[in-house]
Amino acid sequence: MLALQGAFREHVHALGRLGADAVEVRVPADLEGLDALVLPGGESTAMDLLLDSSGLRAPLADRIGAGLPVLGTCAGLILLATDLEDGVEGQRTFAALDVTALRNGYGRQVRSFEADLAVAGEEAPMRGVFIRAPRITRTGPDVEVLAELDGEPVCVRSGPIMAATFHPELTGDDRLHARFLAGLPA
Repeated sequence: MLALQGAFREHVHALGRLGADAVEVRVPADLEGLDALVLPGGESTAMDLLLDSSGLRAPLADRIGAGLPVLGTCAGLILLATDLEDGVEGQRTFAALDVTALRNGYGRQVRSFEADLAVAGEEAPMRGVFIRAPRITRTGPDVEVLAELDGEPVCVRSGPIMAATFHPELTGDDRLHARFLAGLPA
């Protein structure tokens, strides 16, 4: 669990409810023995700066590039995107997920909302909490869309990476976390 900024505690609780041992990653030594990573929602520009000041950018980029399974939500999706629209000057991503993300795609915080989402493979809708959420404006050919809102992708997967534009950790519905954990190598 990247624990530099944002909604990491809520993800830790969700993973704990599912029996996973979530380790809070703040410095490179915390990456030791990591099987997967969650990049939480928060402020993507602040996370970008904190990745440098913590010394985590290069080791995380190496691990993600080597196939580390990652779940990114909201700002986490922005950090994973290959392309970024409306980023601040110099903002960088890990370029690990072949999507284009539009920062604050639905507008400012006052435009935040919730919506029921039909997620592929789930019988019941999943509640999505969209807080200054990004939009996915393009998906690459190897990106599977797992959920849409008004015809636009809001949850995607490609190889070992799953990402959502919303905050599943804020609802008490742990199905997206469970799906991510189920896809991890044994």
